[in-house]
Amino acid sequence: MDSHEVIKKTFEKTSPKEIASELGISLSLVYKWAQPNTETGSGSRNPLDRVARLLEITDDAKLIEWLCERANGYFVRNPHSSCEKGYEVVPATHEIVQQFAALLSIISQAALDNTITAEESKMIRRTWDKLKSYTEGFVRCCEEGDFQQIQKELQEAGKAAK
Repeated sequence: MDSHEVIKKTFEKTSPKEIASELGISLSLVYKWAQPNTETGSGSRNPLDRVARLLEITDDAKLIEWLCERANGYFVRNPHSSCEKGYEVVPATHEIVQQFAALLSIISQAALDNTITAEESKMIRRTWDKLKSYTEGFVRCCEEGDFQQIQKELQEAGKAAK
């Protein structure tokens, strides 16, 4: 979905008039944000395009992390996908199950004393983010129809564990 379409969709929840009033800008500008920004179009460069450009310029995910926190969420970068032909699904699914089991083990160990320290929280977060990222890579390979990239990641993880 293009940025102007996202903004237009928000009009279902919040009126353009309310947005303009709260931001102290003209109603016509808010409507222009919801139109394509082309040389022949009447759209205007919208805040989403500007944030995307800022991300490109800075190459700093802290911008997105901050936005996700403001929306009561958490940003996890998707892995690069370069799936190739030739890897089987079963070992990849086993790896997801093993990573999930590792997460549950860390949580169980942390909760043994009925409290979770800041350091334990960090470990849980790192493990959870790794699981989410790996699983996203798996899903992408499912969508692309191959799992070679997952096999490479498993081999690298195995070497790092030794």
